[in-house]
Amino acid sequence: MRKTLAFSLALLLGAVLVPTAQAKAAAPACGPPVPSATQPGYLVVDPNCDTNGTPFVALPGATVYTGILNGAAYRIEKPKRWNGTLVVWAHGYRGQGTTVFVDNSPLREHLVSLGFAWAASSYQTNGYDVGQGVRDSQALIEQFKARTGHRARDVYMTGASMGGHVTAAAIEHFPRSFVGAMPVCGVLGDAELFDYFLDANVTAAALTHAPITFPLAPTAEFQTQYRDLVLGELPQLGTGFGTGGPVQLTALGKQWSAVVERRSGGDRPGFDAAFGFWNAIPSIAPLNTVPFLFGVYPGLSGGTLGIADGNVTSNRFTTYQVDDNPSLSPDERRLNRDVLRVSRTARPSRDLSGVPFVAGRPSVPVLSMHDIGDLFVPISMEQVYARRAAEQGRGKLFVSRAIRGVNHCDFTLPELTQGFDDLVRWVRTGHRPAGDDILNPDAVARPTFGCRFTQSTRPAFAAC
Repeated sequence: MRKTLAFSLALLLGAVLVPTAQAKAAAPACGPPVPSATQPGYLVVDPNCDTNGTPFVALPGATVYTGILNGAAYRIEKPKRWNGTLVVWAHGYRGQGTTVFVDNSPLREHLVSLGFAWAASSYQTNGYDVGQGVRDSQALIEQFKARTGHRARDVYMTGASMGGHVTAAAIEHFPRSFVGAMPVCGVLGDAELFDYFLDANVTAAALTHAPITFPLAPTAEFQTQYRDLVLGELPQLGTGFGTGGPVQLTALGKQWSAVVERRSGGDRPGFDAAFGFWNAIPSIAPLNTVPFLFGVYPGLSGGTLGIADGNVTSNRFTTYQVDDNPSLSPDERRLNRDVLRVSRTARPSRDLSGVPFVAGRPSVPVLSMHDIGDLFVPISMEQVYARRAAEQGRGKLFVSRAIRGVNHCDFTLPELTQGFDDLVRWVRTGHRPAGDDILNPDAVARPTFGCRFTQSTRPAFAAC
């Protein structure tokens, strides 16, 4: 069975030292969560243990260091035959709860085997707090020196999903700290992710004449009304929107699917299966009685998930289309006339508050990868970053790789290790590795798009 890095949608989302875990016969006992010293009401899980109670112990030939730094739990692992390089790992969105915990880099074994040290933080807060993730990840660099007695010669920044946003923001705010970066399945387009959520909701509502307001404070009544109206128009009667069963679309449903495809990255292989996959499962709370794409309510609530005031989403100038012909058909004109229009009252921040802006201005090599059927954080995020980097004259510092999967962050370990190894080779030799031409619509639409770097065949995709 292939090993994958696939993140649960439920998560998708001064130093107080804890005794150090060492590789020895008796694993350390797990202590209870402790109150945060910096965030009132928060609890910090013992970094010596995973949330299921499994103790964290060093791999053979390595030493681990754990603790709580300014309300954030951290883990560090340093091989005895250390090569002088540190890899920082940034985790993804973990909901709005008030318990924070740290886990391992998915590349842990690979890194240690090659002599790399790694470090990861829980961050002091949950929610979509990218700025806190950046600050707490950056703090690990000095904490590594304080705990191990050695300063890292080189530091790489890595992260997944929201951690990809953390990674992109970190290398722009602290450009001298890092030599390379690898965001995967990342929110590289900052608030444009929430624009996509907005697009998915308001177009479904417009096509089915479902009443919708903005900003949205979801209620049970809204879910019932929206579910009945939308599900009576878009799927064929009796098929499985939100139930896990197969999805068959009406003519209106096919229009909506075509709109979502273009707003999520363009015509590409596997999209029909991806659309069915994401709409065959229920969404996340509080809209968990409607299909997934109807329930990504951050796009209808201002896009800040409580991390800042105001609305950072907008579709004021968005033209919705069901095909690639720039001339609007009667159906497209009707959709663009009827759709709810929203104007932003705030923008992504230029500092680390709110939703931090990503300029696409890397000063170090960045190698990224993305599932082409991911409709939670779609591949359009890669395209946004690639365009911004090109506009900044930094396009040569960005390489994107497409993976033929429909899930979120569904990468095999060989795919991740190849990406990291190629990034390190790029940093050390200056030779830019190969990637996919994600800004070329013809290349993206080819049946073989994503074949070059996909190392395991996923459901819904033919073998390459």
